[in-house]
Amino acid sequence: MTAVLTCGNADSRPRGRRFLPPGRPDLAERAKRAIPSFVGVSDYGVRMNRSTKDDTTTARRSAKDQAEKHGGEDGALGVRIAPGSTVDVTAIDPGSTPGVDQDKEEGEKALAEGAEKLSEVQERLFAAAHGTEDGPAVLLVVQGMDTSGKGGIMRHVVGAVDPQGVDITAFKAPTDEEKKHDVLWRIEPHAPAPGMIAVFDRSHYEDVLIHRVHGWADEAEIERRYRAIDDFERGLVERGTRIVKIMLHISRQEQGERLLERLEREDKHWKFNPGDIDERAKWDDYMEAYSRALTATSTEHAPWIVVPADAKWYARLAVQDRLLAALREIDPQWPAADFDVAEQTERLRATL
Repeated sequence: MTAVLTCGNADSRPRGRRFLPPGRPDLAERAKRAIPSFVGVSDYGVRMNRSTKDDTTTARRSAKDQAEKHGGEDGALGVRIAPGSTVDVTAIDPGSTPGVDQDKEEGEKALAEGAEKLSEVQERLFAAAHGTEDGPAVLLVVQGMDTSGKGGIMRHVVGAVDPQGVDITAFKAPTDEEKKHDVLWRIEPHAPAPGMIAVFDRSHYEDVLIHRVHGWADEAEIERRYRAIDDFERGLVERGTRIVKIMLHISRQEQGERLLERLEREDKHWKFNPGDIDERAKWDDYMEAYSRALTATSTEHAPWIVVPADAKWYARLAVQDRLLAALREIDPQWPAADFDVAEQTERLRATL
């Protein structure tokens, strides 16, 4: 069977004046206009601190409270979107930690412990496919707004397993050649091979999200793409693929803080794209696009999991939890030896 599934350092910045990149006052001014004043350039000290008692209480809203709105309670981390439900992603608090009653320090410890378990079961998955042309595999699909933590998932969750058993594809804007074909043409070759964990950093869902927001496809075409995506994912399932899809759900306020961090730190300038501010202005349109896409494509064979992502440690822990659960459902076993173990042991001992 193949399973398709569908993170940070301590802040060491000065606690006084915010510093912006030299020579780019245009970016600084655009950022100040686009991002709320509570994270203003000269007001770093009022940045929300989620370690305070009140914020922690808010962030620990129970999984039941979150999931009952969508009928998605299933005992795991994140919020499972029940097939057939009508989704409003804005009803899910990005600062919550559904399914977890622990703080950041405890969560990071749990992530480290989970990494060892994930590595072991992933090795069994990889080994089980050795010498075969079929068998289980995993596809981890990670969607989210800019700065939602996709890169952190790659480093802190996927990075915990043997790299020879992982295939990561980051889907950028389509090339001229890719634009000549159906939207799934560039996706299908990256489906996971037996024994592999394939990871999509963004995915085929870009073509029903950004294309809807920008009006690059009309409503009829978006609906056709929903159906094509469902057919594609169903085909993977029928070939033994188990599907879980992750939406990293960040708040607009938190995104603003993270974008400002990219502007003020030289080691993060390379991550900043001026177009991020333009896309940020369409925030409500993106939330609507996500809500409609999740409503249309959360199925029994490929359900969506919305992971609140304002707390990076929680998002990483939740994705790890879902990935580990899917691998355990596959329950890959060590392959039996295709040789006489006793005979080969005797031969080896003769050389000692």
